[in-house]
Amino acid sequence: MRKDRNRFLKDFKLQKNILQTNSSDKEGYKLAGEQLLQQFINNFKNSSDLSVTEFPHLTVRIYYFSYLMNKDLYEQFLPKLRNITPEELQPYLAHSEFKIVQDMNGLEEAILSGSAILFTEKQAYELPFKEGKGRSISPSETETVILGSHDSFVETVDVNLSLIRKRVMSSQLKTIKLHVGTTSKRTVYLLYIEGVASNKDIEEIKKRILSVHNDGIADTNMLVQFIDEHPNSPFPQFYTTERPDVTVYKLFEGKIVGLMDNSPFAFCTPVSFFDFMESMDDFGQRWIVGTFIKITRYIAILVTLLFTALYVGVTTYHYEMIPQALLPTLLESRSKVPFPPVIEALFLEFLLELLREAGARLPTKVGQTIGIVGGIVIGQAAVQAGITSNILIIVVAASAIASFVVPSYLLSASIRIVRFGFIIISGFWGNIGIVFGMGILIIHLSSMTNLNSPYLFPISPMYPKFFKFSLIRGPFKKKAERG
Repeated sequence: MRKDRNRFLKDFKLQKNILQTNSSDKEGYKLAGEQLLQQFINNFKNSSDLSVTEFPHLTVRIYYFSYLMNKDLYEQFLPKLRNITPEELQPYLAHSEFKIVQDMNGLEEAILSGSAILFTEKQAYELPFKEGKGRSISPSETETVILGSHDSFVETVDVNLSLIRKRVMSSQLKTIKLHVGTTSKRTVYLLYIEGVASNKDIEEIKKRILSVHNDGIADTNMLVQFIDEHPNSPFPQFYTTERPDVTVYKLFEGKIVGLMDNSPFAFCTPVSFFDFMESMDDFGQRWIVGTFIKITRYIAILVTLLFTALYVGVTTYHYEMIPQALLPTLLESRSKVPFPPVIEALFLEFLLELLREAGARLPTKVGQTIGIVGGIVIGQAAVQAGITSNILIIVVAASAIASFVVPSYLLSASIRIVRFGFIIISGFWGNIGIVFGMGILIIHLSSMTNLNSPYLFPISPMYPKFFKFSLIRGPFKKKAERG
């Protein structure tokens, strides 16, 4: 009862404050300006890094975060206010460079993005002194190509927008500005080409982003996990990239692109499984070469998924499948190993994942040393100790190399996880288990959608005319029209 009463009193006081605020707004701009200043001070109280400059002769206060704004522009602005009279203040602030802000949300967005806020007795103004410095544009480290462009997105969303605008020199490129998050309102830009992207998809992705209520969204790769349709699937459902050329190509394909401030990645939607198998190198080469490389990637996926699992299944249940010339070598290699093949394979695969993760987290030069020396030394020591066989090390190494062929890091990580499932199921049921696992995997992928678009398009549902630029890389002259 006491909790209900306290809740009722809290709601009553909140409604009373709202009514008082609404009634006081009718008294004029002066009272509204004072209320806005008071609310701003209350919201940013206990913020010792918030700086303020006062001009008593003008009844003006300027609030700012010194490390977020351009100090040179601010220092150039201060002498103008010191030498101005109260009668000249209003005409000066009416200059188009300064924007009137009339609500608290606008004030927070402005000052946290690097602007200064000037308060007079009547109104609040945004002073656009944002710091333009940031990380310089550099080649992508996670999506390296040979024939594509050598620039990548940075953490400044304005720079990322400019990289796209320079490539899409058309008024048909449209942008929608949204905010996501409750406490920390992060800016998200949705980009699409008018007349190419689906209006239904645009409205759907807007609705999903606006429905996100979370304070901890720090990056684009986190945002897409809030708005995807199958959160329990290991496979990525939004294509994320830090390459502007890939982003522009997706725009021309009718995709919707999302950019987030302070994130060097863009997301693209709707996409299918085969979008994760593309690289810009495919389009910079002759179509025959590009097709061969794409087919090689599909073979690499099968190798990294099934090669180790087939070894476990064959050496456990199906020795008759091994060629007679290879059988003595295999038996000799496994004669000193005290573990069954499934334990032996899981041990090596897990050890490989540890080496991969260690190499990624350590500094570049040290990480390369760990990957090469660790793999050779530990592998040789494991064979000599009788923990594993020579042939399994070759099989696991081939599976690891095949996983690096996949262009998308997100898809490659997903396939490596699924590979453990195939190894375990083949250890219990052999090749029959592998066939059963493939059936479950295909059913899972076929049931997935991305923005209500089939994940295995154009195979499921079947659209053969789109094979030329999904399963293979066909000639540009015969590219299928958008459907």
